[in-house]
Amino acid sequence: MNINIREFKRVSIMTVEGRIDSNTAAEFEDSVESALSNSGGNLIFDLFKVDFLSSSGLRVLVTANKKSKSKSGELSICCLSKQARESLTIAGLDVLFQIYPDRETAIGSY
Repeated sequence: MNINIREFKRVSIMTVEGRIDSNTAAEFEDSVESALSNSGGNLIFDLFKVDFLSSSGLRVLVTANKKSKSKSGELSICCLSKQARESLTIAGLDVLFQIYPDRETAIGSY
C-alpha cells in the first residue's frame, strides 16, 4: 500500500494505492491520524487506485469520519475504484460519506 498526502488551504487529500486490509490497516490508520491533525479535520480520500478494501479498512474510514466530525471537520471520498465502491456499498457505509466523482469537485466542496 502506498499513501500520499497533499495539503491544500482548507483540506488535505490522501491518495491511497494498493490493498487496504488487515496487514495494512494499522499503517493506514496512522497516516489518517496524522492527516487529520494537520488538516484541521478536513480530509478527502482518493481511492481510485485501491485494489481491495477489507472490513479493517472500512473500520479506519468510519473511525476517521467520527474523528473528523469531532474536530468540526468533514471527511469525504473521491474517485472510488470499483472494488472500494463495492466494499462500501455491501457494508452499507456509502451513505456515511460524501462521495465525489473527481478531485476537483471534492476540493470545491470545502
